[in-house]
Amino acid sequence: MIQARPITIADEVTLLRGGAAPTGPIVTAIESIAARAPFRHLQTPGGGTMSVAMTNCGPWGWHSDPRGYRYVECDPLTGERWPPMPALFTNLAGAAATLGGFPGFEPDACLVNRYAPGAQMGAHRDWDELDKRFPIVSVSIGLPALFLWYGAKRQGKPVATLVEDGDVVVWGGSARAGYHGVRKLPPGEHPAAGALRYNLTFRRAK
Repeated sequence: MIQARPITIADEVTLLRGGAAPTGPIVTAIESIAARAPFRHLQTPGGGTMSVAMTNCGPWGWHSDPRGYRYVECDPLTGERWPPMPALFTNLAGAAATLGGFPGFEPDACLVNRYAPGAQMGAHRDWDELDKRFPIVSVSIGLPALFLWYGAKRQGKPVATLVEDGDVVVWGGSARAGYHGVRKLPPGEHPAAGALRYNLTFRRAK
């Protein structure tokens, strides 16, 4: 059960401060996932390389290469199916979505992002999912970072929110198409994650 008071960032965008704490078991689960599906820096359709390293767990995994953005059932790196989504992850995503105002969320994809100092995520929206009725649940682990919420348009001054270890952000409904990003990660040290920040992004892909 998540014990966190919802904080509104924007309309239908909710911060659950410390909602995923303690995060030690999550880091252990991430390490297990990465042992089967290693982290990699994906290529964008435009030919660039993402500064954030990524892997996936669950029935579907998000992938990017010169052919475009899409969900795939098997890891292109290993040819194997993505590791199963741990019950810890599924339960966390469902509980957080409910607190954020979107009950009944059952994710079938979890993107696991690994930020080293200097890594960042440019303004984008999560829009490759078939059914946009379901929310996005984003969990922060390790080093703190600035989460940027732009909203309906990519430009303009975003709402900047410090997300720390165990914080969860949920958005859906009218905010489902919202643009968001993460500012460049400064160096630091965390007891469980070391010099890294991890982010779990739960989605309903299919």
